Amino acid sequence: MTITAPTTAAGRQERPDLQKTIQEIVDSGFVGVQLRVHDENGGEWAGSAGVRELGRAAEPPVDGRIRIGSNTKTFTAVLVLQLVADGTIGLDDPAADHLPEFELDRRITVRMLLQHTSGIFNFTGEYFDDGTVAPGIAWQGREWVENRFTTYRPQELVRLALSKPARFEPGTDWSYSNTNYVLARLLIEQVTGRPLAEEMRRRILEPLGLAGTVLPETRPDIPEPHAHAYYRYQDAGQDKTVDITRQNPSWISSGGDMISTTRDLHTFLSALLGGRLLPAPLLAEMCTPEPKAGYGLGVFVQKTDGGVTVITHNGGIAGHAALMYSTPDGSTTLTAALNYVDDADLSMGAAFQQATQKLLAEVFDRKQTEPTG
Repeated sequence: MTITAPTTAAGRQERPDLQKTIQEIVDSGFVGVQLRVHDENGGEWAGSAGVRELGRAAEPPVDGRIRIGSNTKTFTAVLVLQLVADGTIGLDDPAADHLPEFELDRRITVRMLLQHTSGIFNFTGEYFDDGTVAPGIAWQGREWVENRFTTYRPQELVRLALSKPARFEPGTDWSYSNTNYVLARLLIEQVTGRPLAEEMRRRILEPLGLAGTVLPETRPDIPEPHAHAYYRYQDAGQDKTVDITRQNPSWISSGGDMISTTRDLHTFLSALLGGRLLPAPLLAEMCTPEPKAGYGLGVFVQKTDGGVTVITHNGGIAGHAALMYSTPDGSTTLTAALNYVDDADLSMGAAFQQATQKLLAEVFDRKQTEPTG
C-alpha cells in the first residue's frame, strides 16, 4: 500500500482507518483502489491499495489517470450552465431551437437534458422495473470486447436513440439517459462553434490547472501513469479475461468518456462548489434535486447513512470507476478511482455500492461523531 502523508497542522493523524478501508475494498474483489480525501482544515490524505495490473506486484499509482465514466456529465453540465450564465442559451429554451437537425420534441428543454427528465431513449439501452430490457448499442459482452475500437459519431448515437420510443412524456418523470448528455455536447458545439474538447479546455481544464484530465474523443490510450481495466466474458463455454484499458470511448461520448485523476476531480469539485465556475444562482439550481432520484443538473444530491448531505456523481466504464463526493460548501471532498474485472452481469456492482458506503462512512459520517474540543 502506498500512502502520501499530508503536510498539515501539527498532530494530524495518518488515517489508518482509510488505509484499512481501501484494503478491505481490494479484498472484496477489486484489483486496485486510489483514494484522496480533503477536509475542512485543509488536510489531505492520498493512498492506494491492490495492484495496478493483474499478475504484477506494483500498486496503483496514488494519483494515476482513470476513465471517470459518468462523472463526465458533471463537467458537461457545468459548460452548459456557463453558456446560460453568458446569456448564450436559456435553461428553459427548447433544445430543438439549438439542435434543429434532430427535430426534437419542442417540449424538451435544455434543463430536461441536464436533469434526465426529457424521456429520450438511452442509447445504451433501457432497463425497466419489471426486468425487461430495450437494447441499444452493444456496450458489454464479447460483442463489445471484439469491437471496442469502433468509432461512433455522437450524431449516430442520438439518431439511434431517437429511432426508439420515448420512455415518457417530456418533464413527467425521471430516467437516466446517456443520450441527454450527448445532446448537451452537440448543443455546446453548435452554439460555440468549437469542439467540446476545445471548449472544455478553454473554460474549465486550463483555468483550474487540470493537467491530468483528458477528453480522449476517439483515442484509445490512457496517458501514464494508470491502472489497468479488465473484462470477463464467455468464449466457447470458458471464462476469458482480457485487458480492455485501451478502447475507443466514442461509444459513450460525453455520457462518460473523460479521463482524469483523483487530484483533478477534487480540484474541479471544490472549485465548482466554492463558486469559482458558476454564479451563485446557477450553482444553486445545479444543486437543487428533482424529487424522484435526487438529481440536480449534472449532480446527485444525497444524504449519507449518517445524514450528511453530499453533492456527488460517480461513474463506471468497463473495468474503471470513479467516485466524486463533497459537502455542499466544498470543504470536505472524497475522490476515488477503482480498477476491476467487469462483466456483462455487472458482478462487481454490489461490491461497488458497499465500497462506496464504507468510504462515505469513514470520511463524512465518522466526522460527525468525533468529539470536539
